[in-house]
Amino acid sequence: MSGCDFRPGDPFLADCPARLAVDLIADKWTVVVLYALSRGPVRHGELIELIGGISRKMLTQTLRRLGAHGLVRRHAYAEAPPRVEYELTSLGATLIEPIHMLTEWARANGDAVLDALDGLDALDADGEPGTRGD
Repeated sequence: MSGCDFRPGDPFLADCPARLAVDLIADKWTVVVLYALSRGPVRHGELIELIGGISRKMLTQTLRRLGAHGLVRRHAYAEAPPRVEYELTSLGATLIEPIHMLTEWARANGDAVLDALDGLDALDADGEPGTRGD
């Protein structure tokens, strides 16, 4: 093989459902949106405030994609003014424990990851101490 351990039928080949699922949850906003919905139904504006740093357009796109993949449910109430809430489906709720585990890993190792990045920034192009890009 050419350095790749994947074989036909392995779960991370491009056309495998596992790979497609990983691609979905690896998106920048997916995990954050799912976690924000983990405490129950939330309105669009409330999600913007909870998450911070996400545009309304990006949140809408993320919610639509998660809805299309069966992870989030949109509920429009027949009220005036209209009210729409988003909540996790039972499938979406199965991701909360793995997200919690990733969050705990990030809390425990975030400083080490930043330290490693700072160490790279302290090396020049020859791998010697200095400022990168000199």
